[in-house]
Amino acid sequence: MADIKTTTDTPTDRTLGIILVSSSAAVFALTGVLTKSIHADPLTITCWRGFVGSILISLYVLWRRHRSGGQESLRLGWRGWLLAVEGALASIAFISAFKFTFVANVAIIYATAPFVTALLAWVLTREPFRLQTMVAAAVSLCGVAVMVWSGFGTGNLFGDGLALLMTIGSALYMIMVRAFRDTPVVWAGAVSAFLLFVLGWFITDPLAVSPRDAVLLVTFGSCFALSSILWTEGARLIPPAESGLLGSAEVPFAIMFAFLFLTEIPPAASMLGGAIMLCAVFAHAGRDWLLARSRRTEPNLS
Repeated sequence: MADIKTTTDTPTDRTLGIILVSSSAAVFALTGVLTKSIHADPLTITCWRGFVGSILISLYVLWRRHRSGGQESLRLGWRGWLLAVEGALASIAFISAFKFTFVANVAIIYATAPFVTALLAWVLTREPFRLQTMVAAAVSLCGVAVMVWSGFGTGNLFGDGLALLMTIGSALYMIMVRAFRDTPVVWAGAVSAFLLFVLGWFITDPLAVSPRDAVLLVTFGSCFALSSILWTEGARLIPPAESGLLGSAEVPFAIMFAFLFLTEIPPAASMLGGAIMLCAVFAHAGRDWLLARSRRTEPNLS
């Protein structure tokens, strides 16, 4: 996020940052399990998630604004509204994807977002594209191709397509966050969640859910807000390379939760493609982390 900066580098704060970002990945990884456990349609789910999430994130933003003495602006402008709308559309595709394919497929395809972002940034803004990222992106593409190919002739292909669409949407969102540096990103996220609530309210009947689903929907919205807050606070305390590496832990968490709570085991082809993808993601993130760490530990010779 554009408004996230590392504020300190003390061992205690760094440890806290690692715990917060790792916890954010674990909480966010519950998205697939919760979506598949709820019997309601995707728009009803996004409506409830938007309602609960927008309230909790708004309270968090107002709390941070109070702590800063009112210095943090809440003015979105056209850039903030564009972020909110684009984020809402990506969220709809994200939640819908879980209804049509395996949790592992969605989580692994979504893990390619940094590579898709780098590619789109090069195409749209001519931002430099590192050789390391290019190689990792090519390997990831091979893994995704294996997964998508395995979906032909099954109902999973549509869900995989939604996951790819959501990943492209998330990549565009990240590019806009970098371009709109003065935009309050977290506040735009709260507005995005509220837009999902408004859309769901007028298109579906969000109150026509069972008591069981209502509890899960509130839990879903709370998890969404909690993961956002944990990541925001944790990313302030550790370097970007480290937060990116820890954020990648969301993928194995999602696969593990799907197995534990849903007994969901994806096909062998999906597992093979996912293994190829994960190797590329973790190798890329790990190399960035090691490079950043070596720079921090180099003696100052000046």
